[in-house]
Amino acid sequence: MNRLRLQSLVLLLLLSLATPAFAIIEVHTFDDPAKEQRYRKLSEELRCLVCQNQNLADSNADLAKDLRNQVYNMIQAGKSDREIVDYMVARYGEFVLYRPPMQTNTVLLWVGPFALLLIGLAGLAVFVHRRKSATREPMSPEEQARLRRLLEQQGGEPRS
Repeated sequence: MNRLRLQSLVLLLLLSLATPAFAIIEVHTFDDPAKEQRYRKLSEELRCLVCQNQNLADSNADLAKDLRNQVYNMIQAGKSDREIVDYMVARYGEFVLYRPPMQTNTVLLWVGPFALLLIGLAGLAVFVHRRKSATREPMSPEEQARLRRLLEQQGGEPRS
Protein backbone atom coordinates (compact mmCIF):
# COMPACT_ATOMS: atom_id res chain seq x y z
CA MET A 1 0.00 0.00 0.00
CA ASN A 2 2.85 2.37 0.85
CA ARG A 3 4.52 1.76 -2.51
CA LEU A 4 1.28 2.56 -4.35
CA ARG A 5 1.02 5.91 -2.53
CA LEU A 6 4.60 6.75 -3.42
CA GLN A 7 4.02 5.91 -7.07
CA SER A 8 0.85 7.99 -7.11
CA LEU A 9 2.64 10.91 -5.51
CA VAL A 10 5.50 10.74 -8.03
CA LEU A 11 3.01 10.52 -10.90
CA LEU A 12 1.08 13.51 -9.56
CA LEU A 13 4.31 15.50 -9.21
CA LEU A 14 5.37 14.69 -12.76
CA LEU A 15 1.96 15.66 -14.13
CA SER A 16 2.02 18.97 -12.26
CA LEU A 17 5.41 19.77 -13.79
CA ALA A 18 4.13 18.99 -17.27
CA THR A 19 1.23 21.47 -17.21
CA PRO A 20 3.09 24.16 -19.20
CA ALA A 21 3.33 21.62 -22.00
CA PHE A 22 -0.45 21.81 -22.35
CA ALA A 23 -0.37 25.55 -23.08
CA ILE A 24 -1.98 26.67 -26.31
CA ILE A 25 0.54 27.29 -29.07
CA GLU A 26 -0.33 29.58 -31.95
CA VAL A 27 -0.06 27.89 -35.28
CA HIS A 28 -0.28 29.96 -38.43
CA THR A 29 -0.15 28.14 -41.71
CA PHE A 30 1.24 29.87 -44.75
CA ASP A 31 0.88 28.81 -48.36
CA ASP A 32 4.17 30.51 -49.22
CA PRO A 33 7.46 30.39 -47.27
CA ALA A 34 8.06 34.06 -48.20
CA LYS A 35 4.88 35.03 -46.34
CA GLU A 36 6.02 33.08 -43.29
CA GLN A 37 9.38 34.85 -43.41
CA ARG A 38 7.61 38.24 -43.64
CA TYR A 39 5.42 37.31 -40.68
CA ARG A 40 8.45 36.42 -38.56
CA LYS A 41 10.30 39.58 -39.58
CA LEU A 42 7.32 41.82 -38.78
CA SER A 43 6.73 40.04 -35.47
CA GLU A 44 10.32 40.82 -34.50
CA GLU A 45 10.13 44.47 -35.63
CA LEU A 46 6.93 45.32 -33.76
CA ARG A 47 6.90 45.86 -30.00
CA CYS A 48 4.51 44.31 -27.55
CA LEU A 49 2.61 47.24 -26.09
CA VAL A 50 2.11 45.48 -22.76
CA CYS A 51 5.60 44.07 -22.19
CA GLN A 52 7.44 47.08 -23.69
CA ASN A 53 10.83 45.36 -23.77
CA GLN A 54 9.77 42.44 -25.92
CA ASN A 55 8.82 42.20 -29.54
CA LEU A 56 5.61 40.51 -30.66
CA ALA A 57 7.42 37.27 -31.46
CA ASP A 58 8.75 36.88 -27.90
CA SER A 59 5.70 38.03 -25.95
CA ASN A 60 2.94 35.80 -24.58
CA ALA A 61 0.64 38.68 -23.64
CA ASP A 62 -2.91 38.53 -24.97
CA LEU A 63 -2.48 41.83 -26.81
CA ALA A 64 0.66 40.50 -28.50
CA LYS A 65 -1.28 37.42 -29.65
CA ASP A 66 -3.98 39.68 -31.07
CA LEU A 67 -1.40 41.81 -32.87
CA ARG A 68 0.31 38.73 -34.28
CA ASN A 69 -3.08 37.56 -35.56
CA GLN A 70 -3.62 40.99 -37.15
CA VAL A 71 -0.24 40.79 -38.86
CA TYR A 72 -1.04 37.27 -40.07
CA ASN A 73 -4.44 38.30 -41.43
CA MET A 74 -2.99 41.35 -43.18
CA ILE A 75 -0.25 39.26 -44.80
CA GLN A 76 -2.85 36.74 -45.94
CA ALA A 77 -4.91 39.65 -47.33
CA GLY A 78 -1.97 40.67 -49.49
CA LYS A 79 -0.87 43.79 -47.62
CA SER A 80 2.75 44.88 -47.99
CA ASP A 81 5.13 45.16 -45.04
CA ARG A 82 5.03 48.96 -45.30
CA GLU A 83 1.20 48.95 -45.21
CA ILE A 84 1.18 46.70 -42.14
CA VAL A 85 3.74 48.82 -40.27
CA ASP A 86 1.94 52.04 -41.25
CA TYR A 87 -1.35 50.59 -40.00
CA MET A 88 0.20 49.61 -36.66
CA VAL A 89 1.85 53.02 -36.24
CA ALA A 90 -1.39 54.81 -37.14
CA ARG A 91 -3.31 52.75 -34.64
CA TYR A 92 -0.83 52.42 -31.74
CA GLY A 93 1.71 55.20 -32.32
CA GLU A 94 5.43 54.97 -33.01
CA PHE A 95 5.94 53.18 -29.71
CA VAL A 96 4.86 49.98 -31.48
CA LEU A 97 8.10 50.10 -33.50
CA TYR A 98 10.83 48.09 -31.78
CA ARG A 99 13.48 50.15 -33.59
CA PRO A 100 12.14 53.71 -33.88
CA PRO A 101 13.25 55.72 -36.93
CA MET A 102 15.81 58.52 -36.62
CA GLN A 103 13.73 61.69 -36.24
CA THR A 104 13.99 64.89 -34.27
CA ASN A 105 11.89 63.46 -31.44
CA THR A 106 13.93 60.22 -31.26
CA VAL A 107 17.43 61.62 -31.81
CA LEU A 108 18.20 61.33 -28.08
CA LEU A 109 17.47 57.59 -28.22
CA TRP A 110 20.02 57.15 -30.99
CA VAL A 111 22.68 59.68 -29.95
CA GLY A 112 22.29 59.58 -26.15
CA PRO A 113 24.26 56.40 -25.42
CA PHE A 114 27.17 57.54 -27.59
CA ALA A 115 27.14 61.00 -26.00
CA LEU A 116 27.25 59.44 -22.52
CA LEU A 117 30.13 57.21 -23.62
CA LEU A 118 32.08 60.20 -24.95
CA ILE A 119 31.44 62.19 -21.76
CA GLY A 120 32.65 59.24 -19.68
CA LEU A 121 35.79 58.83 -21.79
CA ALA A 122 36.51 62.57 -21.59
CA GLY A 123 36.13 62.47 -17.80
CA LEU A 124 38.46 59.49 -17.62
CA ALA A 125 41.05 61.27 -19.78
CA VAL A 126 40.91 64.37 -17.57
CA PHE A 127 41.28 62.23 -14.45
CA VAL A 128 44.28 60.35 -15.84
CA HIS A 129 45.91 63.55 -17.09
CA ARG A 130 45.50 65.28 -13.72
CA ARG A 131 46.86 62.27 -11.90
CA LYS A 132 49.92 62.07 -14.12
CA SER A 133 50.60 65.80 -13.98
CA ALA A 134 50.40 65.94 -10.19
CA THR A 135 54.05 66.18 -9.22
CA ARG A 136 55.30 64.83 -5.99
CA GLU A 137 57.86 66.97 -4.28
CA PRO A 138 61.02 65.08 -3.38
CA MET A 139 61.59 64.49 0.31
CA SER A 140 63.76 66.95 2.10
CA PRO A 141 66.98 65.65 3.73
CA GLU A 142 65.28 65.92 7.14
CA GLU A 143 62.36 63.78 5.95
CA GLN A 144 64.73 61.22 4.44
CA ALA A 145 66.69 60.99 7.71
CA ARG A 146 63.47 60.59 9.69
CA LEU A 147 62.31 57.85 7.33
CA ARG A 148 65.62 55.98 7.74
CA ARG A 149 65.31 56.17 11.54
CA LEU A 150 61.75 54.84 11.42
CA LEU A 151 62.76 51.97 9.16
CA GLU A 152 65.70 51.09 11.39
CA GLN A 153 63.46 51.09 14.46
CA GLN A 154 61.09 48.68 12.68
CA GLY A 155 63.95 46.43 11.61
CA GLY A 156 63.69 47.31 7.95
CA GLU A 157 66.51 48.26 5.75
CA PRO A 158 66.50 51.65 4.11
CA ARG A 159 66.66 51.67 0.33
CA SER A 160 69.01 53.87 -1.55
